Amino acid sequence: MSSLNSLRGMLDAWTGTVAGTIVAALERMVAPRVVRLVEGESGAFALEAAKSDEASKQVVFEDGKFEGINLAQIARGSRVEIVLRPARFLFRPLELPARAADFIEGIVRAQIDRLTPWSAAEAVFGCSPPVAHGSESITTEIAAAPRRLAMTYVDAVSPFHPSAIAIVTEAGGGGPIKVFEQKSRGAIDPVRLSRTLQAVLALAAVAAVVGSVAASYLADSLSAQEGELERQITQRRAALRGDGGGERSPLALLERRKYETPASVIVLESLSRLLPDHTYVTEMHLAGNKIQIGGITRDAPGLIPLIEQSQHFTRATFYAPTTRSSTDPGERFHIEAQIEPRNAP
Repeated sequence: MSSLNSLRGMLDAWTGTVAGTIVAALERMVAPRVVRLVEGESGAFALEAAKSDEASKQVVFEDGKFEGINLAQIARGSRVEIVLRPARFLFRPLELPARAADFIEGIVRAQIDRLTPWSAAEAVFGCSPPVAHGSESITTEIAAAPRRLAMTYVDAVSPFHPSAIAIVTEAGGGGPIKVFEQKSRGAIDPVRLSRTLQAVLALAAVAAVVGSVAASYLADSLSAQEGELERQITQRRAALRGDGGGERSPLALLERRKYETPASVIVLESLSRLLPDHTYVTEMHLAGNKIQIGGITRDAPGLIPLIEQSQHFTRATFYAPTTRSSTDPGERFHIEAQIEPRNAP
């Protein structure tokens, strides 16, 4: 349990840091519009806002509310600076060593109860930029007021959802002094952004787990399919081999057909060797194990014994009458015979 809490704390710290960095970067890139409410001697406020038709109008603060103008649209998302009259503040000069320039705020906070009638929790305070006096000392002017006074104005502006609210006063010749600032939760809130980052990380983790499970399932499914394909390929190969290459195997049948079917080239070669030089073949038909040839020769009856003496042919006979024309140099014959396949070397 302690390890889980430690992990949660680390995650909160990391997402908080990232969210703060993102918000700070966005605030630097897109500075909010500044709306100033400047208090006059009469107690009324003058509105100063860029690109607003309501600018320079008088705003009255009564019963804890700003009246006389609709601040909701002007203040939303803007930085609101409420400039109060110096008469509302207590000013005290403070002289410090020069090396304390970087720690003025902490020094003032530690001594505020000695410099003013209020403690640090009861007051809002700020100090002007330090002014050097020689090389050994600096002076600054502290402005302080009761916290309840500042919060009265802050509570009046907060419902309009500004990006920040600041309480400022004008020091005598020393420029403005900011005594209070509160950043509101606007459109980009570091806390909400941190929670959003945590939700995104959780969704990414869930997606990674689901993806891993799906990948494992797909891998198993593909492996099973691959095994089934290999099994089928093995069966087909075994069927082609005919269970060891028997006489009825496909390979054996193909081999036997190869030697039992007459080859046209061998038949033609055998005929060219058998027939005498005065014999000319003008047509030849090969169908299965039967061959039919026709042509012209000087001695047609003598071709029958020549063909049957060959080991490639048997049962030679005339399938049409032998004729002789005055224009032919010999007898026109038509002989058919059975082929004995002799394809083996």
